[in-house]
Amino acid sequence: MLQNRFGKLAATALAGSMLMGAAACGGSEEPTTSAQPSGAASSAASAATGPKVGLAYDIGGRGDQSFNDSAAAGLDKAKAELGLAETNELEAGTGETEAAKEERLRLLADGGFNPIIAVGFAYSNPVKKVATEFPDIKFAIVDDAAAAAPNISNLLFAEHEGSFLVGAAAALKSKKNHVGFVGGVQVPLINKFEAGFIAGAKAVKSDIKVDVKYLTQPPDFTGFNDPAKGKTAAEGMFDAGADVVYQAAGGSGGGVFEAAKAAKGLAIGVDSDQAKTAAPELQGVIMTSMVKKVDVAVFDFLKSFTTNSVKAGTTTYDLKADGVDYSTTGGQVDDVKSKLDEYKQKIISGELTVPDKTS
Repeated sequence: MLQNRFGKLAATALAGSMLMGAAACGGSEEPTTSAQPSGAASSAASAATGPKVGLAYDIGGRGDQSFNDSAAAGLDKAKAELGLAETNELEAGTGETEAAKEERLRLLADGGFNPIIAVGFAYSNPVKKVATEFPDIKFAIVDDAAAAAPNISNLLFAEHEGSFLVGAAAALKSKKNHVGFVGGVQVPLINKFEAGFIAGAKAVKSDIKVDVKYLTQPPDFTGFNDPAKGKTAAEGMFDAGADVVYQAAGGSGGGVFEAAKAAKGLAIGVDSDQAKTAAPELQGVIMTSMVKKVDVAVFDFLKSFTTNSVKAGTTTYDLKADGVDYSTTGGQVDDVKSKLDEYKQKIISGELTVPDKTS
């Protein structure tokens, strides 16, 4: 989930002429892969002898202040602690086909990168296909369980559990008994966020009103990278009486924050602690964020690769595993933290089960 910030890509020496040639081809319907070095985002082969890691971002890439940036943070930690020999980070384009995603993964595999991490469920079919073609390479995919093979690790999260906590926070902080949810694209993954958020809000106030708006429907995934649409959706909710709006919309979330500031309302971030990463003038309206620790999952996978202990199949990062949580930056939920932590412990213990779908 994602926000395009000046197309900041990173790469290291991957059969240079192959990638540079690929970057010079293609048109707007199938955005091409770029492989330009980018300062700290690259690592030199001469500096370490560890693995060569390839990472394929979803739309927006490094700099989205959300989902992709969390994956990038995990890669950065691995660079610092695991002695990676090379890294190559490649970014997806808006509206591209699965064939373009397959080619991105093949470029990495052909360049000798192993392991390769795909960020986002949109890589499901491409990862499954390319992993079959390169059985000796380890692949990981974030947010997808459908791509299954002996060399694929599926890194999943209990987004509904984290969303329950911020839903409870929204209800506890709402003065109008009216909150909202803006989803980027109406797919099962984002429905998990919605389901948890509504359950959390209604656990606090059974009669609370929850507005729901999705920005686009598949196969249109631009809802994850359209701040203008996010702003319009949130404006409608604030105008209708909501005073807290939660966004699970990647790069479109910046527009939700803008609407919250204009309406003198509050917003809830997603994936990263967005009170730290959003534009400075918007950070104050973000009362909390549902933190989804993609960085932890990426680092764990890379560490397991260096110790020859990669596990194929599903690993789920839930509240019990500290894979999701809520943030407290800014102190705006300090007054309700004890109540949120009470809910958190009930979920961890199994006393409270959070729904992962709305119907």
